Amino acid sequence: MVEEQDKLLPVANVGRIMKKILPPTAKISKEAKETIQECASEFISFVTGEASDKCHKENRKTVNGDDICWALGSLGFDDYSQAIARYLHKHREFERVRASTAAASSSAALELEASDC
Repeated sequence: MVEEQDKLLPVANVGRIMKKILPPTAKISKEAKETIQECASEFISFVTGEASDKCHKENRKTVNGDDICWALGSLGFDDYSQAIARYLHKHREFERVRASTAAASSSAALELEASDC
């Protein structure tokens, strides 16, 4: 059985994110952190549920970033959808570059090993 607390984002992480936007001298009550924790967790669940429904209708088992972007737009969060789509594009590009760099260094290492023989 899944406990209610297990469905929520970690409150320490929520508090850390909240502190980043506030002045350094600002204090955040435990109640405020818990309220934001519940709201953020519910929002994530709401969006993920919409994306999951789309995947189910398309006979897919895996929710991906494009599904989340679609769900945000479908639910009326167009500004978030566009921002997340831009981030997702940048992230994928970064991963492509990183993968090709890793493949190139691996190839170079193999060539060095072969030349040592």
